[in-house]
Amino acid sequence: MSRIGKKPIEIPRNVNVFVNDKNQICVEGPKGKLTRDLIPSVTIDQKGSLLYVNQMDYQMRQFHGLSRALISNMLKGVSCGFVKELIFTGVGYKVELKGQEIIMNIGFSHPVTFLLPKDIAATVDIGKTIVRLESINKESLGKVAAEIRSHRITEPYRGKGIRYSDEIIQRKEGKSKSTGK
Repeated sequence: MSRIGKKPIEIPRNVNVFVNDKNQICVEGPKGKLTRDLIPSVTIDQKGSLLYVNQMDYQMRQFHGLSRALISNMLKGVSCGFVKELIFTGVGYKVELKGQEIIMNIGFSHPVTFLLPKDIAATVDIGKTIVRLESINKESLGKVAAEIRSHRITEPYRGKGIRYSDEIIQRKEGKSKSTGK
């Protein structure tokens, strides 16, 4: 049995949880509403303000902890939301926000445009080098942040590129001049 899957999930006070007969969970809170289809071998029991995720089929036990983590992320998302920050580092690197489009100048001969999904909100700081992405869906937020970052991953020699705010880049030393014999 999964160690993570055995832990109960505490439901926040202002969040409602509904489980359909079709094995679908719906979570509603102050930030919004999320639904997800559950794996058929997983059941959910609600006892008071706690949710318990149970596995029915021993062969499908690898989904026990995964299902619990996904449900926990849904509850956290609708109650307080998720945030990812991207930092643009480099000479001339800047970001602009026009509606749901992020326009990035990241060292190419042309600006790169990225269209945000409707469930993700973005803000750009005054210096135009930090983008703050917010969403109630952790999965889609991580995917969008990774797609933006993939346009120019931070390189280890000069540190230019796009990185997460909590990411640490191991800097490398460049070539050193050989003294010879």
